Amino acid sequence: MLTYLKTPIGRLRLLAFLEGISLLMLVFIAVPLKHFAHFPGMVKTLGPIHGALFLLFIFNTFQVGIEQQWKFKEITWKILVACLIPFGTFYIDAKILGPLYRKP
Repeated sequence: MLTYLKTPIGRLRLLAFLEGISLLMLVFIAVPLKHFAHFPGMVKTLGPIHGALFLLFIFNTFQVGIEQQWKFKEITWKILVACLIPFGTFYIDAKILGPLYRKP
């Protein structure tokens, strides 16, 4: 896991994983608990965490895209759209980021 922190794409992959997990937890656990069990505490806790991870992922995507000279129409937009869809970051990691990642 620490090897991911050594490269920009590795950090983006790690953020994609964390952002994807937080989105799934929010959508499939916290929101149903809020609406069906009347327990809003998990949304209040997980919402800001997911928001921070989402923003870090967006900023990091742009940073890596500029560093790697990705064309926006080819790679960057796909990565940005993936973070809006549950399971999207996992798909992008497998199809785009994984093949681009070179272990240091």
